Amino acid sequence: MAGAEGKCLEPTWLKVRRVRLGAEGLGLRLVHFSDLHHKGNRAYLQSVVDEINALKPDFACFTGDLVESRQFLPETLEILSGIKVPLYGVPGNHDYWSRISFAPVIACFNATGGAWLQHDRRRLADGKINLIGAGGLYCNPGLPPSDPAALNILLMHYPAWAKKLKDRRFDLVLAGHSHGGQVRIPFYGSVIVPSSVEEYDLGLYASPAGPLYVNPGIGYLGRFNFRFNCRPEITVFDV
Repeated sequence: MAGAEGKCLEPTWLKVRRVRLGAEGLGLRLVHFSDLHHKGNRAYLQSVVDEINALKPDFACFTGDLVESRQFLPETLEILSGIKVPLYGVPGNHDYWSRISFAPVIACFNATGGAWLQHDRRRLADGKINLIGAGGLYCNPGLPPSDPAALNILLMHYPAWAKKLKDRRFDLVLAGHSHGGQVRIPFYGSVIVPSSVEEYDLGLYASPAGPLYVNPGIGYLGRFNFRFNCRPEITVFDV
């Protein structure tokens, strides 16, 4: 039964999780999703976009790995262009390894009113949010500056980078990469995770860089189309 659920049900059984960080202040909603690894399941990715739109966020954040193979990039961007709010994102390791051109990615994200952030930032909500994006395959702590008068949110792909940002702290850090392990044993946790995850495999953590949320991703790694006790997720934050 568990094997059938892990193979046939959970890989596309999309979950919406709401996370509260404390008292709401700005009256804004953001959604976080990660690790599409799109391989041609058009209906599934469209359902993700439809769910994001149904949640009516003020903006959406993506934390890397659009595709594993560049042949799927045009379809991925076509579907993501249907997101009806500004979409901000950063690259993941598979975006580099697949050797996609970032030019159409930048154009797609810009067309939503958002941006593809590679060690760059945008001020949102009349300057109330300072959104910073970390790019690159390797950790480079030289990020754009924080704004003490704003809510500082950092997007990055690798959760373990939270330990490598020296004395930088943020109000919220969003990451992906781990896939939550894809298979999680009850009362134990993930069986295996990629490098640059360490103890930050799924959910909310108090990290050296500030509150860190690690999303379990939308897609799956390689041919391992299997999830158990680790559903794909869109995460909602009301800030």
